[in-house]
This record gives sequence, C-alpha cells and structure tokens, in this order.
Amino acid sequence: MLHRSTLVSLCVLCGLLGVAPSAFGQVFVPHTVAPSTKELQQTGIALLREALQLAQFQQYDPALARTKLATQLLPNSEEAWALLGGLYLSTEQLDPGIQSLEKSLTLNPKNAGVNFSLGSAYFRKGNYPAAVRALETGLKTKPDVPEALFDLGNTYFRMGRLEDAIGSYKKASSKDKKFWPAMNNIGLIQYELGNVDSAIQSWKAAIAVDDKNTTEPKLALAVALYKQGKTDQGITLATSVLALDRRYGDVAFLKDNLWGDRLIADTKTIFATPKVRDTLAALPAVPEKDSKSSPSKPK
Repeated sequence: MLHRSTLVSLCVLCGLLGVAPSAFGQVFVPHTVAPSTKELQQTGIALLREALQLAQFQQYDPALARTKLATQLLPNSEEAWALLGGLYLSTEQLDPGIQSLEKSLTLNPKNAGVNFSLGSAYFRKGNYPAAVRALETGLKTKPDVPEALFDLGNTYFRMGRLEDAIGSYKKASSKDKKFWPAMNNIGLIQYELGNVDSAIQSWKAAIAVDDKNTTEPKLALAVALYKQGKTDQGITLATSVLALDRRYGDVAFLKDNLWGDRLIADTKTIFATPKVRDTLAALPAVPEKDSKSSPSKPK
C-alpha cells in the first residue's frame, strides 16, 4: 500500500500563519493608489487564508490562483511557497510543485513538513535518491512521524533496499500501533522473500487493527491462503474483498501499490479461478481517475 501526502498539512500551515481554518474570510484588497508594504502583506496573508479554505474543499484551481498572488506579495514567506508547492502536487503538477517546495526550504531548510512533501514529490517522479534525502532530512527534525517513516520505507522498497524498508516500516508501526499500512507492506516484502507464513502474520496483524478498511491485506491474505492449498478459504475471502473495492482486481493497480512479482503471479492464479473471474466480470469498471489513485491511510 502506498500512502503519500500530496498537500502540506493544513493544520501545520494554519499554525505557521497563526490562524484557524474557521477564521478564514473574504480577501480584503486595499483601495489605495499606492498600498503600503504592510497593507500588501496583510493582503497576502488574507489570500493565503482563503486559499487554505478552498484547499480544504479540494477547490485547487482557485486556491492556486490566490496562492500564486500571495507569493508575489510575500516573496519571503516559507508558508506561501509551501502551500503553493502542496497545491501543485495536488493537481499532479510535480515539477512546479518541487520548485515551490525547494523555494520554501531555502527560506527554512528545517521545515520537516515541507521536506516530507518534497520527498513524496520526488518519489512520484521516480527520483528515489532525492526522495530519501528529503525524507531523511525531515525525519532529523521530526523523527516520530509514522507517515514519513512509511514513505521512506516505500522509497527503500522501490530501490530494492528491502531490509531498510522493513526497518522503516517497523519504526512507523512503533510510533503508531494502529498504522496498519506499515504492517501490510512488511507482509509484501516477506512474501517476495519467500517467507509466506511471516507475511500471513503481518497481514493478519494489519487486519486486526482495522477490519473494516484493510482491503489490501485481506486480498493478499486470500492469495497466500490459496497458494498454501486452502483454496476455498482463499477464494471466498478474495471474492468478498473484490466486491468491496474493484480496483484491487486490476494487476496494474496492485503493482503501483508495491505488490512484487511473486505475489502478482500468485494473484493472477487466483483471479483465473471461475468464481473470482465471474466476480470481477460482474463488477462495474473503475473510473480512470480512481484506478490511478492509491488508497490512503485510514484516519
């Protein structure tokens, strides 16, 4: 499972700006011929407040327009550049997002949240060494953020540094006992290493944390059970899971979520069984935008 933050935390930004989301109001533009520096700064802050409010409701285009103007009025504001970068990432504009986040870091290199977002952006670009550098830099300032540790584990996973990935996932789980995605991904690695029993234990542990939302470990568990010869149990579990989330019937989606070659091959085997095949055929197609989105960590 992938969990990548694409927008700098609104709560963090609100704290930096000294405002609360509920306090956002309409932008006030001074009606003066030559506004003072203070008035321009006040306008910039007002624009950021409104942009944050719009971002909360996923109205990214108008939020982007306001934040771009805010960076012109507040060119030395790390918060403005951070928000602009986060909004770019939310609209899949990775290059300008990275540029804006880098600009924010020139103003405050120790901003952990910005480093975490930058690491996520580099991950999505496939620049894994840069992602590791950004995430590790952020973790030096805030070492107890499970989501960042999880992102670092995913990056190590992509780089083939499996032991490092497991270590990072374990740290994420130790910081948040309910952070089941880390347990899930440990299972993915264990399965690829041939440690099927250990993988099953990891997936069962993830499911025990949140039985309602753990679609991915349930499907992985179904595949493992089928592979072990518990065919009826595996098929029953697989069909029930796929009925809840059709995306997991797409092999490309599974690969995007770090499923390895061994697990994919065994998944194709169970997908080819008549009952699972008929279940998938009866389900509606997944909209393209949903098929490209990764599930996020449950709150």
